[in-house]
Amino acid sequence: MYCGDGLGTDIDHFEPLAEAPLRAFDWPNHLLACSHCNSHQKRESFPRDEDGTTLLVDPSAEDPYEHLELVLSTGVYEALTSRGGVTIGVFGLNRADLVRGRASAFVRTVSMLRDRARLLQSSDHEEAAEIAASLRDQPFADVLYAMLRYRDMPGADRVLRGGEVVDALADPALHLWS
Repeated sequence: MYCGDGLGTDIDHFEPLAEAPLRAFDWPNHLLACSHCNSHQKRESFPRDEDGTTLLVDPSAEDPYEHLELVLSTGVYEALTSRGGVTIGVFGLNRADLVRGRASAFVRTVSMLRDRARLLQSSDHEEAAEIAASLRDQPFADVLYAMLRYRDMPGADRVLRGGEVVDALADPALHLWS
């Protein structure tokens, strides 16, 4: 998914068929996308630099966070590289509905992490596991991923709204992408 809203309904040909018809059945060229990203944003767009290298970040082949930074409190993606800027523009990653969704997901995730930590302290592992599963499956899972990345950075307790959340993020059960 490009936008992370969790509503993947389409298969996008990362390199459009109009440019690469021989990649029509090439599995690495098939990416899950929501219908808005696929049909209204990217469509046939596939910008390249003067050498022919794509300017879009391929989420199946590289870590998007090398090119993008999520500002958790606002839900806005900022570009770390020129490719990140092109990717934000082509996919419309800062559309109002996505920005609002990510900001709300951050508030929910902080609350769920605090609840989960308290349940683990009271030995209620079953409900804590349910919360971990819900965190993994919620729309905008990119928010949790960003929080895990920011956990070890200086000032993380301020960005992540407290040491309790930073400590909760240390739980290996939440490191879903490791």
